[in-house]
Amino acid sequence: MRKAILTILGFAIIVLSVFGAIAIVKSNKRQRPRPQKIVKTVFVDTVRNGIVPISIKANGNLVAKRRLEIYSEVQGVLRTGAKLFKPGQKYRKGELLLSLNASEFYATVQSQRSNLYNQIAAIMPDLRLDYPEAFDKWQNYLNDFDVNSSLAPLPVSTSEKETFFINGRNITTSYYNIKNLEQRLSKYRITAPFEGILTEALVTEGSLVRPGQKLGEFIDTGVYELPVAVNKEYGDLLEVGKKVTLRTLDNLNEYSGIVSRINGNVSVSSQTIDAFIEVKDEKLREGVYLEANLQAKEEADAISISRNLLQGDDKVFTVKDSILDLLDVNPVYFSDKTVVVKGIPDGSLILNKPVPGAYAGMLVKIYAEKTAKEEPTEKTTGE
Repeated sequence: MRKAILTILGFAIIVLSVFGAIAIVKSNKRQRPRPQKIVKTVFVDTVRNGIVPISIKANGNLVAKRRLEIYSEVQGVLRTGAKLFKPGQKYRKGELLLSLNASEFYATVQSQRSNLYNQIAAIMPDLRLDYPEAFDKWQNYLNDFDVNSSLAPLPVSTSEKETFFINGRNITTSYYNIKNLEQRLSKYRITAPFEGILTEALVTEGSLVRPGQKLGEFIDTGVYELPVAVNKEYGDLLEVGKKVTLRTLDNLNEYSGIVSRINGNVSVSSQTIDAFIEVKDEKLREGVYLEANLQAKEEADAISISRNLLQGDDKVFTVKDSILDLLDVNPVYFSDKTVVVKGIPDGSLILNKPVPGAYAGMLVKIYAEKTAKEEPTEKTTGE
C-alpha cells in the first residue's frame, strides 16, 4: 500500500513539474529591440575649380659646378709654398696651388737655350755676307737673348732663300724643341684656374710626385648644382631657365635656383631624366641634401585633393541630400600626398577626410563648425 502511494506521489510531482515549466516558458516573453540606424558625421569641402600649379618634387646632394681634379704630368718633389697644401685651404684665381722641384729640368732647358744661342751666333758671318738685309734683325734677336727667360719668337724671314738657309742650320727645329721643353717646365707649377677651396689633398710637402699621380681636388664654392632624377613622363614639362625652390630636410632654410641643364637621354635602369639645378648661396656646401620643387605647368579647371580621398583610380565621394554618392573624376597628376583632378562641378560637396566603411547611398550628417568645436562623433537615432 505504501509503495503504491509513493508511486502516485512521484508521478504527480513529475506532472506538476512539466506544467510548471510550460507556464514559466510562456510567461518569459522578451520584446526584440529595434535596430538603431547609425548616421556618421562627415567633413566636406565646397568645390571651387581653378588653376592648379603642378610641381614635381625631387631631391639630391649638391655638387660643385666647377671641379678640378689635380694630377701631375711630371715627376718631382713637392715644395713648400706660401700656403699649406691641405683640405680647406682657400685660393684666389691665378694663385699658386703647388710646385715641384724642377731645378734639374730647368738646367736642361737653360742648356738647350744656350745651344740655340750658339747656333744663331755661328750663322751671323754668313748672314752678313749672303743676306745683309736680314743681318740686323738677327743681331737684335741675339742682343735680346736671355737663357733665363722664355724664348721670344724667331725673326720672320723676308725671302725664300733666307728661310732655306735658317732651316738648313736646324735653328727652327732647335727653337721648337726648346719651346716644347718650356711647356713641360711650366707643368712643375700648378695655379688655381678660379677662386675656390681645396677639398682633398693626397700629398704633403716633401713627397715624391710621379707622372699621372692624383694630388687632390679643387672646387669653386660660388656655384653649385643639384642633380635630380625626374620621371620620364614629366620630362616634356621641364624647361631650362625655370625657377626652382630648394629646401633642406628640416624646412628651416630655403634657396632659389634655376634649371641649368637637362640630359637628353632616359636612364635605362630607372626610366628617369637627369636635370641639373644651379644655385648660389654662401651658406651652401657640397654634399648638402636638398629637396627641389620644380614648377612644371598649370592645370586649368581643376582642384587638388588628398590621395586617400580618391576611390579606386577615378572616383570621389560627394554628399547629395545627406547621402553619399560616387562621382567619376579625371586625375591628371599624382604627387606623394595629393592628386590633381578635373571633372567635379563647381559647388559640389566632397569629403575632405576619409570615412571608414563609406559606401554609395550611406546616410551622413555634415559637420557644422559653428555649433561644435570638438571632434565629430558617431550619433544614433531610432526609427
